[in-house]
Amino acid sequence: VLLDAHLPDGYGLSLLPKIRDTASRPEVIIITADLDAEGAELALINGAWDYIEKPFSLAVIIPIVDSALTYWQQKRTVDSTTALVDGNIIGNSAPMADCLHLASAAAKSETPILIFGETGTGKELFAHVIHHNSSRSNGQLVIVDCATLPENLAESVLFGHKKGAFTGADCDRDGLVKQADGGTLFLDEIGELPLALQKTFLRVLQEKRFRPVGGKVEISSDFRLISATNRDLPQMAGEGGFREDLLFRVQSLVIKPPPLREHKQDITELVMYHIDRQRKSETRGPNRVSSEFLEALQAYSWPGNVRELFNILDGCLARAQGENILFPKHLPVQVRIESARATIRQRQPLSKVRDDQESPLSITLPELKVYRELAARDAEKNYLHNLINLRHVDVDGACRISGLSRSRFYELLKKYKLSAPKNAEAGWTEISNAPPKIL
Repeated sequence: VLLDAHLPDGYGLSLLPKIRDTASRPEVIIITADLDAEGAELALINGAWDYIEKPFSLAVIIPIVDSALTYWQQKRTVDSTTALVDGNIIGNSAPMADCLHLASAAAKSETPILIFGETGTGKELFAHVIHHNSSRSNGQLVIVDCATLPENLAESVLFGHKKGAFTGADCDRDGLVKQADGGTLFLDEIGELPLALQKTFLRVLQEKRFRPVGGKVEISSDFRLISATNRDLPQMAGEGGFREDLLFRVQSLVIKPPPLREHKQDITELVMYHIDRQRKSETRGPNRVSSEFLEALQAYSWPGNVRELFNILDGCLARAQGENILFPKHLPVQVRIESARATIRQRQPLSKVRDDQESPLSITLPELKVYRELAARDAEKNYLHNLINLRHVDVDGACRISGLSRSRFYELLKKYKLSAPKNAEAGWTEISNAPPKIL
């Protein structure tokens, strides 16, 4: 699909998720007259294949289209022949399909995997599926919860110890890394791994050898590493909270399970899957849901993601013992309130909308994260426009007011194609030695 960023009736990027979620899951190439780094980044985050500037020639567009079609055909062939076994990952939306495609590829390789996502999105479930579909499925999947590792015993837990190594070490004990020999080591919440231990683990990851606490001889462990986190590891690395060299090693392939609010079209399937699973252990209880119940779930924001959905469903099933159908009445109050607010907003007419304009329900709005980006860019541009039009303001004064460095200030002016202020043009080309002006 060739999609213009600026359509007569809306913003093109807001259509990206809907287009990519259609049955054929096409690749989308964004075309625009306003090419900038932020717009390109936003398009790629939302799943675009590429982002090109108008006007463009056939020589530019044909290779891009050819590449997108080749990838699309290749992906369909691979997807049709590589079904995951032992997988309880539910969802057929485009975001979930992309993650499952990556999980299938990850299962066939030995490269370290980093699963990055919010709490409750199923990171550990993806680790299980990758392990059980890999050549190491006969070995153990050893799970290490880095958030609960006691710092004074972390090395012993991971690498084991010899008898007498410390008080209470009354026998030799294998650590979790050795237990993963021939299988998979899953470091859950790797961002919580103590900094002092990260350097040691980096060498273990490189050499697959380590020395138990109190040991004199190194031992080996042939494990495959999968890590998971809900923290921004690159930001932590920049702030000194996570080793950059370890980050490079653990994120060879990154899988990002989407938050539930970004694939709500999977909610119905998730609900029926969980209810069916629960009924296998309970002979009584609802086995059907009303359309109003599903509508309420669709309107909720799901900060706790799939884990929260399943917990809420468990509460609904407990409240509905002896009943056959789930209704909104069975839901917690906070879910019903949020649903009611969404319904009221949809029913209220927009102010100042003429009768001949589109109704509120037909107006196309971008996703919240897209809208937020656009609003931030508009606010930034308006701020700079007002700033450079203040009386008696030169570059130094503008930087002092805005808190921006000189280089960043120039960068933003170039980005938004803003010209020098009429009352201080000399300030844009040379640094003034005059004292700062009182504004």
